[in-house]
Amino acid sequence: MNTSNKIALLILALLLAVIPGTHAQQQTTDQTFFLTFVPNVQFSPVYVALEKGYFADAGVNFSLEYGDEPDGVARIGANQLKFGVISGEQIILARATGIPVVFAYEWFQRYPVGIVVADDSGIETVEDLTGLKVGIPGRFGASYSGLTALLSSAGMTEADIQLEPIGYNAPEVFCVESSGLDGAVVYINNEPLQIQRRAEAGECGDVTGVRVISVASAADMVSNGVTTNEATITDNPELVQGIVSAFDAGLRDAINNPAEAYLLSAVYVEGLLTDEQTTIFEAEAAQQAEFLATNPDRAAIAESRVAMRARLLEQLESDELVQFDVLLDTIELWDAEQLGVTDAASWDVTQEVLLTTGFLENSIDLTGAYTNAFVED
Repeated sequence: MNTSNKIALLILALLLAVIPGTHAQQQTTDQTFFLTFVPNVQFSPVYVALEKGYFADAGVNFSLEYGDEPDGVARIGANQLKFGVISGEQIILARATGIPVVFAYEWFQRYPVGIVVADDSGIETVEDLTGLKVGIPGRFGASYSGLTALLSSAGMTEADIQLEPIGYNAPEVFCVESSGLDGAVVYINNEPLQIQRRAEAGECGDVTGVRVISVASAADMVSNGVTTNEATITDNPELVQGIVSAFDAGLRDAINNPAEAYLLSAVYVEGLLTDEQTTIFEAEAAQQAEFLATNPDRAAIAESRVAMRARLLEQLESDELVQFDVLLDTIELWDAEQLGVTDAASWDVTQEVLLTTGFLENSIDLTGAYTNAFVED
């Protein structure tokens, strides 16, 4: 090979080395990340981590799969999938049957369930619900666990209230006077918003506003988090660290710049933004990025989210901000001084609730159910 050819090959090699993404693409493996429910703005940290290349930087090209949580648990436990978002309750129930799933990063710092009541009802505490009619999707899942935790915190049981299964229709049923509901168990980051909007439109009987009694105000239960399995932790801890760090980066970005997170979520959530709305949110995202460059503290960032919403309301109708409001309310459930950390006391509380509901027959050793080993200080 002559000198000119050698130089040409060297230049080509150097060019390939500096082309953005070339090395990452060669090292990236295809995997599936499991999510429950359907595409939704509440999954924005995942969308941010995908769109900003955080997962790719960790060596993984994720496709997303949405499905029923028990199916995701089974497949992650069998190592058919390596990562997904699973609730703490399902982790405990799975491990009780020998499924080796492990909770590696606590996403929701506050349990997202509560009881919504009319703000002029005089109901301010769980005890005030004694003898009253409370709607619930059914005696299953996070809603029932959350209700059980609230009742237990007040020394009450289900027998102390009139529990009425209503399906996942709280906004509709609560606003029908003939339902006779005094309260309803809801997901507090979206259903109270829906009921409030109905009330403001005069479509909720005599209800003019609502208040929420949250589970988190009475009990620190484990909600959703990034989950893997024992085999992946043992065989490839570097991969687990990479995915946890990537998710953490996506979550921080979503908390700090919800306008950007909303824009990136629109890639995955159909019909989230019109062209006009996109332009407005792009301007907000850019303004927030400039603000973040000043290294504001957590309190200042929280205030900036409120200001952002106010500016958006000057340019858009409130109806156009419904899903953005859901994102903002959900951020309040994620935000914490230290993200990702889970603690033993929360797991003990969650297990006790599962025992009380009867979902779990006997307590288990929880030490293997979760780890903070991959959460950065």
